[in-house]
Amino acid sequence: MRFIGNVLWMLLCGILLALLWFLFGLLWSVTIIGIPVGVQCFKFASLSLWPFGRDVVFSNGAFSFLVNLLWLVFGGFEIALTATVIGLILCVTIIGIPFGRQCFKIAKLALMPFGTSIVRN
Repeated sequence: MRFIGNVLWMLLCGILLALLWFLFGLLWSVTIIGIPVGVQCFKFASLSLWPFGRDVVFSNGAFSFLVNLLWLVFGGFEIALTATVIGLILCVTIIGIPFGRQCFKIAKLALMPFGTSIVRN
């Protein structure tokens, strides 16, 4: 079931969200200081392609809070807004609700991506 959900997800909106994460990862990787942020973006691009069967665990920390603030200004808001709009569109139908929930998971991740880890459930 997860495989079917992931394939449908990729066709509906996963490619668009993964491309956004990948684009911002490339932009952050231009500078040496931004490479760790870019690597994190690439990791979340793979999550955006195959979100079913994976979960995001959030943790706290002073450094991750500061990087999250920078990220929110320079990329996070755009991805979160895109994922939220797509999620709202998908939630119009009953069949689209699980896909909309995945969009909302990615939108939350786009607001606070640093200090998080991806786990399989």
